[in-house]
Amino acid sequence: MKFEIALSLLLVVLVGITIIQGCNGKAVQFIFGDSLSDNGNNNRLSMTLAKANLPYYGIDFGNGLPNGRFTNGRTVADIIGDSTGLPRPPAFLDPSINEDVILENGVNYASGGGGILNETGTYFIQRLSLWKQIELFHGTTESITKKLGKQASDEFFQEARYVVALGSNDFINNYLMPVYRDSWTYNDETFVEYLMETLEKQLLVLHKLGARKLMVFGLGPMGCIPLQRVLSTTGKCRDRANKLALSFNKAANNLLISLEPKLTNASFKFGDAYDVVDDVIRNPYKYGFTNADSPCCSLGRIRPALTCTPASTLCGDRTKYVFWDEYHPSDSANELIAKELIKKFGFTGVGSPSPAPESDIAPSSSN
Repeated sequence: MKFEIALSLLLVVLVGITIIQGCNGKAVQFIFGDSLSDNGNNNRLSMTLAKANLPYYGIDFGNGLPNGRFTNGRTVADIIGDSTGLPRPPAFLDPSINEDVILENGVNYASGGGGILNETGTYFIQRLSLWKQIELFHGTTESITKKLGKQASDEFFQEARYVVALGSNDFINNYLMPVYRDSWTYNDETFVEYLMETLEKQLLVLHKLGARKLMVFGLGPMGCIPLQRVLSTTGKCRDRANKLALSFNKAANNLLISLEPKLTNASFKFGDAYDVVDDVIRNPYKYGFTNADSPCCSLGRIRPALTCTPASTLCGDRTKYVFWDEYHPSDSANELIAKELIKKFGFTGVGSPSPAPESDIAPSSSN
């Protein structure tokens, strides 16, 4: 009888070890973001106006078909993950996702049009704000805890990597648009303060849910995206939007510096590629680009063309354009941004980015 009990206990221990090692033998990513990181969530939101589900989105990724990324190829998060040996997490709304997939690959909750604030991007009708993404992540932690038990689940989430990459929509699709209440409720300084107060609460919740190794991506010169240029009277970058991006970056960096020592085992880092992107836009030829002020995918003289469609015309060489559409960088620009962030975050032993796979979901190690 004692032998049978001992054998049973040994089997329980061995099964537990197998689950932890088999599913948690590598770190995974959990990504929270907007259209710069979305890899398919919005394509599965039935009512949203912000989708990347038509050609020529994804033309340089995998099979060349639209996959939910708002660019021609990879996102910055894709490239950083590839360069650091992390699997690409599938979109939360991918119908094939389950606990085993999450344990092998992590999850991407990013949503086009989403912001730090719930009110951001409301004219897109449907999008996942950062608060909503955190709510979904909470559900993920509960699901994994049921599968692994609390101790193994805590270890899994505390060893994972976290990316928070939002903020531009809070300005471009909220504060800088007079149809939004925030545009007349705040001034430039108090709006950034409002964002930081909200972001701090969100980061504290993420830490409570297990996030220990977390990176916050800063904003680039958003006043220089093609949409902002075409909306200006001169065709030049909009200085106010760029100054707001710099203010956001400074405030976010200070926030993470103040938060990190207060939180148990936290490694909260901030990084932005503002300076290098600004230099690329001012001196594109220096970086191998020939165009830094208009989209590769456009409707010719009809501007702004808010999305890329089958009726659009593509530029001759997509690797030479900084911007893919009116809002988003091209694959080549994303690679440059990712390399700068890798330097800012101090990653070591980084190899060359991997080519785009056919799918974000890696095969399970149990197969």
